Amino acid sequence: MRVTKNASVVIACAIASCFGAASSAQSQAVPKSDAVAAVNVATPVSSPAPVAASAAQTPTTSYRINAGDELEVYVWGEERLQRTVHVLPDGTFAFPLVGQIAALGRLPQELERTISEHLRGQYRGQVPQVTVSVKVPSGLQFSVMGRVKSPGNFAPGRYVTVLEALSLAGGPAEFANLDAILIIHKRGDQLTTTRHRLSPLFRAGATEADVAKAQLQRVEVGDTIIVP
Repeated sequence: MRVTKNASVVIACAIASCFGAASSAQSQAVPKSDAVAAVNVATPVSSPAPVAASAAQTPTTSYRINAGDELEVYVWGEERLQRTVHVLPDGTFAFPLVGQIAALGRLPQELERTISEHLRGQYRGQVPQVTVSVKVPSGLQFSVMGRVKSPGNFAPGRYVTVLEALSLAGGPAEFANLDAILIIHKRGDQLTTTRHRLSPLFRAGATEADVAKAQLQRVEVGDTIIVP
């Protein structure tokens, strides 16, 4: 069959059109995730800035004042305003030129700001720097009762886990039920209870998950731990 020159041009255009349509359809069939991946490869993302250490990693900055704690308050350059004070059972203490300060459950940094604000009227210029530190955290107390070797009240001076609390009490006694440890939490006039299971740690084959879970069970101020 003889094909004219004009017909050849028409056929060539049709073939080109078909290949163009196929290429377009193939590009539309690319999954969205692939397209995003392509963009990510083409546009590098800068590394995020380092994350600051959390308060949980620095216990000294997360400690909250308890009744019975001994605090050291220091106002720079003012000998008359340097005091060692005890937090009363109602959670307050007295300070010169300020009066009674509510400290229970607050951070030392919060007390520093409170004292600075109350002293502002005593100075024409800037208030000297105020530093509040916990000298003796004797208010951090809890008790352990039941089937332990040395039950009693404890004031370790730091936050401890339930497992560490049992260690302070001499460890579990014979026939202690470590699957039903009861903790009574007292927060003001409210009482709540939680149960903890530590028996896997005292058997061979304890997993890393068992250890990690035990490290999360922290004892709070005023808790009563009962080992049946």
